[in-house]
Amino acid sequence: MENYTIGCDAHKRYSQISVMDSHARVCKRTRIEHTPGAVQKYLAQFPTGTPVALECVGNWYWIVDEIEAAGCVAQLTNAGRAKAMMGHVNKTDKLDADGLAMLSYNGTLPTVWIPGGVLRDERELPRTRMAMSKYRTAVKNRIHATLSKHAIQLEEESDVFSGKGLAALHKSVESLPAETRRCVEVQMVLLKDIQGCIEELENRIREKMQWTPSLCLLKSLPGVGDILAIVIEREIGCVTRFPSAENLASYAGLTPKVNSSGGKTYYGSMRKESNQFLKWAFVEAANVIVRCHHYPGWKSKHVVRLYERTAQRRGHAIAIGAVARHLAEATYWVLTKEETYHEPNSKKDLPKQG
Repeated sequence: MENYTIGCDAHKRYSQISVMDSHARVCKRTRIEHTPGAVQKYLAQFPTGTPVALECVGNWYWIVDEIEAAGCVAQLTNAGRAKAMMGHVNKTDKLDADGLAMLSYNGTLPTVWIPGGVLRDERELPRTRMAMSKYRTAVKNRIHATLSKHAIQLEEESDVFSGKGLAALHKSVESLPAETRRCVEVQMVLLKDIQGCIEELENRIREKMQWTPSLCLLKSLPGVGDILAIVIEREIGCVTRFPSAENLASYAGLTPKVNSSGGKTYYGSMRKESNQFLKWAFVEAANVIVRCHHYPGWKSKHVVRLYERTAQRRGHAIAIGAVARHLAEATYWVLTKEETYHEPNSKKDLPKQG
């Protein structure tokens, strides 16, 4: 039976497919319009297990579903890295599809992990909650900015959007000019609605997600509660796919860009090419630590000392990044060794990557 390797250059409304035979010759090129079942129907003619290389584009979910339904094996790849490896001077859909097929044939395709269909579906819950949290923060910041424009200052020690802080906020809003007050009141109603949506999603997340041993381990990390533990577990998948703690931190975008030449090394900003959901979870946990670092029970913790030491030398933002990276690397060891988190300066120190 002839073996084939397939490259699929997917777009919004169609995909360009190149089929390569066992002699590395492109034997067929086809354009498939994106109608339900069309990709599956076309790929069903090839032997089970035929690899199909696909760039990581916005609509890859359903295309991967159809590839798998046809009995083929989907290979997801980073579009930028794959194109650089193809080395084509010109760019066309056919050349891109041919290049993906050739990289897969040679075994040099830079693949990206594809979570299972059930996991892809379940991850939408915490990811949507994360998006809602960003909306909530944006509305809160706008309200703070409006108050600041009118020289209204509230207690920074307390949350002005709950409890006594909320009562003080309502009182302060009354002193604003009429239309400005109306705008703030509308935003406060919106904030309440967003908070309701977040709580509904959180309830569904707790109801849907099974509480596994790995989630219990993740909850032992400083600043990580139920929701963040679920986000971290779902985004990591299987920790064994990472060769080291540093590799996991890099995947989460918590390692700096490095430029080393002529004996001099420069460290830049954090990487943008990363799993942004995982990065958000670790940064959010770091922010929880910062909010609690004044509490007596937290002052002796390693993460608090790390934050205070780094913040004094490099500033708050970089200190948050340092704590988030520590949590990412600690996550690797916690899941790999199947042990709860412990202070790095204890007798059972976390192994360090050499």
